[in-house]
Amino acid sequence: MRAAITKMPIIAKHLGEWRGEYIHIDADGTIVDRHASHLYCRVPEDGTFDIVQTNTYTWADGREEAFDFGGRLDEEGVCHFDTERIIGEMSQVDDQTIVLTWSYKNDPSNYLYELIQLSRDGLHKCRTWQWMDGDRLVKRTVINETKVA
Repeated sequence: MRAAITKMPIIAKHLGEWRGEYIHIDADGTIVDRHASHLYCRVPEDGTFDIVQTNTYTWADGREEAFDFGGRLDEEGVCHFDTERIIGEMSQVDDQTIVLTWSYKNDPSNYLYELIQLSRDGLHKCRTWQWMDGDRLVKRTVINETKVA
């Protein structure tokens, strides 16, 4: 855990469980999807990754999906993700902000910019995704989360 926190100190503030809601909005501003979320961010003891986040999404109709995202930090403190689902990287901008760039492996022309803003008290975070396809904005996602553990 020490290496991850030394290279990207903001990780320590993101560890634990978070609950929130994802709201997906098309380019015209229409809500196209919304669902509850539960995130569990941790540093695995076995050293397989520097950080792992499990995202569980639940819709009002009872449908549920869960995904694990493991990342490795390089010497510059940039965290790289290469999972079955996504590929990308994240960097700490300041004491409260992380920026990610990533894409889905099954559609590399569709890439995303994500901004994560942590509250000063470390108990809330808001995230925004800008979905780009062919270098055109096609969707935004707005996420609000609260730390629960």
